[in-house]
Amino acid sequence: MILLTGANGVVGRRTMQLLLQEGSAVTAVTRGQGEARLPETVRVAGGDLFSPQWLEATLEGVEAIQISPRATGPGLEALLKLARKQGVRRAVLLSATTVEHPAGEPRFAAQFKAAEDLVKESGLAWTILRLADFDANALAWAPQINAGDVVRGAYGSAATSPIHEADIAAVAVQALLGGSHAGSTLTLTGPQSLDQPEKVRLIGAAIGRSLSFQEIPPERVRQGMLAQGLPEEVPARLLGSLSDYAVSPGPATRTVEALLGRPALTFADWARDNAAAFGG
Repeated sequence: MILLTGANGVVGRRTMQLLLQEGSAVTAVTRGQGEARLPETVRVAGGDLFSPQWLEATLEGVEAIQISPRATGPGLEALLKLARKQGVRRAVLLSATTVEHPAGEPRFAAQFKAAEDLVKESGLAWTILRLADFDANALAWAPQINAGDVVRGAYGSAATSPIHEADIAAVAVQALLGGSHAGSTLTLTGPQSLDQPEKVRLIGAAIGRSLSFQEIPPERVRQGMLAQGLPEEVPARLLGSLSDYAVSPGPATRTVEALLGRPALTFADWARDNAAAFGG
């Protein structure tokens, strides 16, 4: 049995799909209405991981857990103690490249580093995946693209090597099922460094439209996100990272290719996979 936290997230759902394809039993931890969107073959545990004591019985028979720090929040230490008590053997943590390659506000990287330290000290066989910018973050542009041909945002020159969630999940499944990466900290990125106009162009190519990127002031982006009801943390994470990546591009590695024995999926691959979200 494999237990997934953040099961309804971009990576959690793809990891779940791959595990099911492998014939593995899966328990998905989620909140509220997320249960209705999960496959019938998945065991669902609904509750708040910030206070995870309710999960103790569910951990019986679990061999490995995938941990999303945003899902576990301050409950991570308690969850790891429960996991060890119940005989869980392995933990795979979804961290961020900013722990090793600083970008954005230090408080966010510090949160990931604290999670890494807890996992390393848990007594479980651990694997840490430090992840680059997700390809799927571009879904935030979908409303603009569905409404027109111009994407407006801050820091157009910000460049990262974004990664496809399918590649993250494939590496995670290796670690969850076999423990082949136990004791490893792996930095996973996509194969190409791309700025924002190039990402927009590739989405346009995937849907057969000519799209462009228009740079606007960061404060305008911040106020727009807050007006949508998003918490302050969301624009703070986004704009802080973009401002630094506009000066120095994010890291790029070939780790995905080395581990999976095939080239890492490109942003163009992701755009084609998700064309429907952009009206394609």
